[in-house]
Amino acid sequence: MTTALERFGTFAAGLRTARLDDAVRHHARRAVVDWFAAALPGGVMPPATLAVRALADQVGQGRATLIPAGTPAGGQAAALINGTAAHTVEFDDIYRDGLYHPGAPTIAAALAAAELAGADGDRLLAGVVAGYELSNRIAVAVNPRHYDFWHTTATVGCFGAAGACAVILDLDAAQTAHALATTATMAAGLQQAFLADAMSKPLHSGRAAEAGLLSARLAAEGVTGALDALEGPRGFAAAMSRGTEIDWDAVTADLGRDWTITRMTFKNHAACGHVHAAVDAVKALTDEHGLTAADVERIEVGSYAKSKEICGNPEPVTVFEAKFSLPYCVAAALVLGSVRRAAFEEAAMADPTLRAVAARVVHTVDPGCDAAFPKARSARVAIVTRDGRRLERFAPTRKGDPDSPLTDADLADKFRELAGPVLGAARSAELLAGLQALGGARPVRDLMAGAARAAAAEEVAGRPGGRSSPDHSRHPTIPVTGDHG
Repeated sequence: MTTALERFGTFAAGLRTARLDDAVRHHARRAVVDWFAAALPGGVMPPATLAVRALADQVGQGRATLIPAGTPAGGQAAALINGTAAHTVEFDDIYRDGLYHPGAPTIAAALAAAELAGADGDRLLAGVVAGYELSNRIAVAVNPRHYDFWHTTATVGCFGAAGACAVILDLDAAQTAHALATTATMAAGLQQAFLADAMSKPLHSGRAAEAGLLSARLAAEGVTGALDALEGPRGFAAAMSRGTEIDWDAVTADLGRDWTITRMTFKNHAACGHVHAAVDAVKALTDEHGLTAADVERIEVGSYAKSKEICGNPEPVTVFEAKFSLPYCVAAALVLGSVRRAAFEEAAMADPTLRAVAARVVHTVDPGCDAAFPKARSARVAIVTRDGRRLERFAPTRKGDPDSPLTDADLADKFRELAGPVLGAARSAELLAGLQALGGARPVRDLMAGAARAAAAEEVAGRPGGRSSPDHSRHPTIPVTGDHG
């Protein structure tokens, strides 16, 4: 009887030559557009800029590219640094059912592998689809229990990265299964990293990208792994989830028929995903009734327990904390009209009106919202006004989730907002057009060069031996945010 990893290997290897459905290809392009939107601003900020310095012996030469600087690098270094950048501003995509951000590690690794292999856009898309399909299913299988202690993007992200790289590096089914088996032993990333104003969390994504690429390259040379690494008695599921309770046959049964990449969440707010439904509801009520801060007596928000656990801080001090504060974010939605870049700039953080509204937010666990989690990220909101009105709104999902998706135009606007300050309007428009047309025989190296052209001249990431780089850790136009699904 075949193991789950062998079945995943057979599926992924088949995508090397399969003709993907046009809708699947379109959704894969959307994922790549969203990845660049998150990675470009993250690439000019710590910890990515610090990783460039730390890995100076691996940067400045090689066949892969760091963005947005355009600096050459070795494959693993590029996967690690670009994967870290993609998760830094945490505007990266979410697979809701799996409590997982597949794009940050999977696409970072895929791009590095494509440059190493001289692959074209068609092969890149096939790799991205493979990585998403197998890792999204693993994420659903091991969660929510896995999420009690482990950061899914760090752990399951290794499988997404390895699967994508296996396709791009042209591994057969057996080699792909061994790549996945090897990367299973590298999967780590503790949720304790969420509880401090630290840089570990974005590094989780980069490390997963690096591990996946390394595992695929090793498998290509004949390195083998334990093929029962998922379901074995000392394997991934036993150590980090529900062990033998998981039916791995069911997990892999619909591969190639049900495409999870068509159900991605693309974030619409620059804050933790667990606050988004409440932000949507407050913004809708504010717009509908023309409310101002002076009108509001209090805001009552009922959400699910994980939202309260992670985002219950009523008095955030740092930008990182503000991104994880539901009271702060719903207050910003009311006072500023949005929870994007401006909500986390110095002026907003110090705004006494915004802080006063945040202090009037009552955040509780709503039994209905809690029961619907993790399949739905919902919130029940009531704004009580000073003139005695009680205005209520239930947000059953978040804008950007698959049941309320961002349109292609919405996604393009998001890309321009995040990429524009880094590349400039003209260059970001050129890159966006290239990403929207991704596919065919155009080499991925050309795409990476297009993502770096304008920035390279400015040395935005501080290449070794070049001019000193400016400190982008407090860049006023680029949001630093957090999200956990």
